[in-house]
Formats: sequence, C-alpha cells, structure tokens
Amino acid sequence: MKLKVNAKLDPKFQPLALVCREMRENTKENGQDMVIAVERNKGYTTTYKTRIYKDGTGHDEDNFRFVERIAKSLLWVSGGYKIIIAGSEVVGAKIKEAFSYGGSRDFDVKFMERVYEEKFEVIVCAYEDAPEDKSSAAPIGRHLDGCRIGFDAGGSDRKVSAVINGESVYSEEVVWFPKINSDPNYHYEGIKEAMKTAASHMPRVDAIGVSSAGVYVDNRIMVASLFLKVSDEEFDAKVKNMYLDVAKEIGENIPIEVANDGDVTALAGAMDLNDNAVLGIAMGTSEAGGYVDPEGNITGWLNELAFVPVDFCEEAMVDEWSGDYGCGVKYFSQDGVIKLAPWAGIELDESLSPAEKLKVVQGLMKEGDERAAAIYDTIGAYFGYAIAYYTEFYDIKHVLIMGRVTSGEGGVILLERAQEVLDKEFPELAKQITLHIPDENSRRVGQSVAAASLPKLG
Repeated sequence: MKLKVNAKLDPKFQPLALVCREMRENTKENGQDMVIAVERNKGYTTTYKTRIYKDGTGHDEDNFRFVERIAKSLLWVSGGYKIIIAGSEVVGAKIKEAFSYGGSRDFDVKFMERVYEEKFEVIVCAYEDAPEDKSSAAPIGRHLDGCRIGFDAGGSDRKVSAVINGESVYSEEVVWFPKINSDPNYHYEGIKEAMKTAASHMPRVDAIGVSSAGVYVDNRIMVASLFLKVSDEEFDAKVKNMYLDVAKEIGENIPIEVANDGDVTALAGAMDLNDNAVLGIAMGTSEAGGYVDPEGNITGWLNELAFVPVDFCEEAMVDEWSGDYGCGVKYFSQDGVIKLAPWAGIELDESLSPAEKLKVVQGLMKEGDERAAAIYDTIGAYFGYAIAYYTEFYDIKHVLIMGRVTSGEGGVILLERAQEVLDKEFPELAKQITLHIPDENSRRVGQSVAAASLPKLG
C-alpha cells in the first residue's frame, strides 16, 4: 500500500480509507455485492453496501478482515445490538464467531448489550434479503423560542445557562467531581442545583436541554463516564432516568432533550457556521465525536469514534480497554501523542500522568523542537486519512477539530498535514470538506445555547 502522504513516524500505517478504495478496485471483475447492516433501538438500521471477492476464490480471509473492520466501525458510528451480513454465508459465519462471547469482539458485544438492553446477535442472510436504512434523524436543536435551561455536564465542571429567545441571560461554571463520587445523590443534587439556579433567572421554564458525555437512548443514561464509580445496581436504580427525574422537579411536563456532548458541539458549530453536514471531533483524553447531518438533524447515532478503527495494520497499538488494534483513541488523543513520543526520540518520564506527558510535548513544540513537530505531522497524516474513512459513513461538509491535543502550534501542523492528505490523496473530498479549529471561548458559550435549543416546544 503506497501513501501519497506518509505518516512520518509510522511507516506501517495502513489507512482504512485506502483499504476500502483497494477493495472496490480489486473486486470490479471478480467480486460479489454484499450489505453490512447494524440495527439498534426501535428497529433503526444503518446499512453499508460494498463489494468483496467472490466466495471460494482464495480470498476468504481478506474478505473477513475487511468486513469485520467495517462491521466494527458501523457499530461504533451508529450503534446497534444486531449485525446483519447479507450476501456471503462464508464471511457471515466468521463474523458471527468474532462478535460473540469469548470471540475477538467480545468487548463490543457486551458494551452494546448494556447500551441497548438487548441480546447481541449476528444475522446472516441472502443479499436480496438485506434490510433497508431506517433513520431516527430528527430536527433536534436550533429551537430558540421561550425560556430555556441549557445544561452541559463535563468531567471536571458543569455549566448551565438561562436562555431567553436565544440569548443567554445567565450562565455559570461550577467545579465538581462526578467521576470520583460513588453516591449518585452527589450527581443528582449537583444537576438539580444547576438547573434551579438557571430557572431562578427566568420568569418560567419552557424547556430543558442537556449536553452530557456518554451514551443516551430516549433521554436515558445508558453508559457515561461521569458515573464511573457508581455501582451497577445504583446506576440502574438511580442514574438511568436521572435527567428525566430532575426535570420533573423543575416542573411537570417540561420537555427535555438529552444529547451526547459531541453531538451538541457539532450542533453549536453548525449554528455558528450557519450550515449543516458537520462532523465535530475532540482530541483530548480520548477521541470524541458528534455529527449534524445535511438536513441539520442529530441522528441518534453513537458517534463513539474512539473505538472506530482507522489503521488496518494488525501490528498497530492495541487499546487497553477494548482489546482491539488500530482504533481512533490511540491516534487522536493524548494517548496518540504519547505513543509517538519514543518513535520521535522523546523520552517521557513514566511517573507523569498522560495529561502531564502531553504538556511536555507541547512545551517542546513551543520551543520549536523538530521531534515534537514530527509527532503532530504524523497525527495530521493519520487524521487526513481518517477523515476520508469517516466519509464512508458520514456525509461531511465541515470538520470541527478541538480538544487540548490540537491547541497551539501543534494543532496548526496537524491541520496542514490533514489538508495535504485530502488535497493529494482525495482531491474530490478536498473540494467538498472544510477543516476548522473553532474559537474556544465562542465554543463554550455556544455549547450551552445549543444545548438549550435541543427541545421543541409544543
């Protein structure tokens, strides 16, 4: 595999965007059509149509590796507890084995079962029996009428705004420690206090919008790192419906919408740009994503890009949590910087925390250290190819890049190299997609207003 823009410090990098391109090219004469689909709550289904080598032509392993990566990507992009493989019984049988208890994708299976509260399964069927797309995309957000509370739950602080007809009349940030508190009452009282404070600055409350890290289904908290220390029993009993319960205390029958903070960030960006088809990516402790579709809708997808593979090389670094290789978390986060440091010749003190290690590299970057620049150059190449891979699943016009990894001169280098990848390797995408680093201050203010705009009145 020859790259037009090399990942300077990672010569073994195999972008999945090029793997997809090669599969399409190599199967023009000797291929068979197939559909990979994932189904989630309420029968919502996302499909991916592709072509693989014909069964029995000596490419069974190539087919499996390709389809497994796409199926894994679909799961974490859109979410689901059911994978449907239509068009190849041979590949389907291997996917069924991988996505099972004790299989190579055991983590994914158990995670999705927790999110959707359904038994995970893989269905194999004929191509003609493939399901169709069934969307849950809804015009959530941009509703600025009335008196609204916008609440943003972060891991280190919580923000709340009182918004009247689109104008923030009051906002505050309060430091809190949700990740180290095992008592769910700590979280409940903190959320309630924030919302009551905002409510006190308005004549009434017409709607509540919540932006929060985690996975949400029908406004219920399914998985969220904010409640890391809460036991499973207390999570089920007191956490899942927490935002709905707090809303009832603010007032009966007040409409509430809860959305992943990545989606709300993308929505804030879309509102600021006055455009749609926005993919937002935050490179911090992990890689977080959010998406607003071409119609301006939030899709109800997971957008958990940290677990979406971007590197096809089986020797790529393994994520400790999921046990999988080549996933975004090791490329577009502080872990990505730390991974590349020794390859650049930078020794980091192992006693330092990941955030402190990132600061060391950023300090070297400020001093003009070429080794540090090479790290950001490499991440930029990774990112350009990753954007192209994300277009396999998303219709994108704008990519918003944020998070502490992108701050300073390193972020400029990262962006320049990503743009070079699009220009040289994917010129058709370069004409279509614009990369942005939004102003941090406007993003923080925009986030609470965007959160407040989530529910529709009436």
